[in-house]
Amino acid sequence: MVFDPWDAGFVADPYPAYRELREQGRALWWEATGQWLVPHYDDVSSLLRDRRLGRTYLHRFSHEEFGREAPPPEHEPFHVLNGNGLLDLEDPAHARVRRLVAKAFTPRTVERLVPAVRSLAEGLVQQLLADGGGDLLTAVAEPLPVAVIAELLGVPEGDRGLLRPWSADICGMFELRPDEETARRAVRASVEFSSYLRGLIAERRARPGEDLISGLIAAHDDEGRLSEQEMISTCVLLLNAGHEATVNTTVNGWWALFRNPAQLADLRRNPEKLSTAVDELMRYDTPLQMFERWVLDEIRIGDTVVPRGAEVALLFGSANRDPARFADPDVLDLDRADNPHLSFGAGIHYCLGAPLARRELEASFGALLTDGVPPLRLVEEPRWRDGYVIRGLERLLVEF
Repeated sequence: MVFDPWDAGFVADPYPAYRELREQGRALWWEATGQWLVPHYDDVSSLLRDRRLGRTYLHRFSHEEFGREAPPPEHEPFHVLNGNGLLDLEDPAHARVRRLVAKAFTPRTVERLVPAVRSLAEGLVQQLLADGGGDLLTAVAEPLPVAVIAELLGVPEGDRGLLRPWSADICGMFELRPDEETARRAVRASVEFSSYLRGLIAERRARPGEDLISGLIAAHDDEGRLSEQEMISTCVLLLNAGHEATVNTTVNGWWALFRNPAQLADLRRNPEKLSTAVDELMRYDTPLQMFERWVLDEIRIGDTVVPRGAEVALLFGSANRDPARFADPDVLDLDRADNPHLSFGAGIHYCLGAPLARRELEASFGALLTDGVPPLRLVEEPRWRDGYVIRGLERLLVEF
């Protein structure tokens, strides 16, 4: 099979392989990890909404009942942290936690952040300009979303340097077949990040502010409040999901624009297209390539019966390039209006932070495309990082 997420060539350009997968069928058994690969848009979109699948199975089955081994006890801090976040909860717990988080993480909260987001983006771009160029990844793409999430949570400025390393170590566990060293780093980061947030939550209980943690503490309804662990897991998820996707959309997007100079020139002339352009960049080179789900009850995908206890790998990158849904899917079209890409997911796990992510991306691209900033030029062809699920560049060197 052409699918090889540990091959550097595949990671650099998986889209020809996805084309072959779509031609081979709708559900393809992949022996290397014991998963069913699902490459078609309609199937991925449908299965994201299908309650016969779940991010976890522990709300209905024990590990033994589901035919799976429990994770090693020494990995427990990571699984406790991850398992209490919105991304891995299932109903009824998911509905309760999402409802309470939504009370704090409102559209008004996002709009309140917009001036700060723009100011941060402009400041980072001005520094890059003063330096005469540099690595767009470390100069703009990484610091912006981390600073925004830190601002949202009320993390003191002096502590913000802790966040990116913790997040990177935790996210290593989302790759396929992580090794034991990756697991050790993820566990250590889970313990340290959780301990830090407990202290921050205690401070906000004593002295509430305008930040999201204060809002999470105050959020309640007839069913009660968020537990401390649910608050911690929510904050970690906001950082992990909020910055990984935004970082990779930024650098992957610029790499796509450099390879499509006519589209880049048009966007520079017409910055009002930014909102449409951001969605097209997310579709064209998807930051999260794969999303895994457990089969809780037997399902049928085309002619294939997938039994309970199996795992499906929903290929977002393939779905977003499916010609059955997108006209000329391999063409970057920043004017594409009909663009229901799946990069933010769908169904009950649709990304709660999608409006904030869009605002960050519009601010970041907008600050680099404004009239007062000279056009960017690529210094060298970039290389892709190891890792397929969360896919991004090692660096992106640019000059003005």
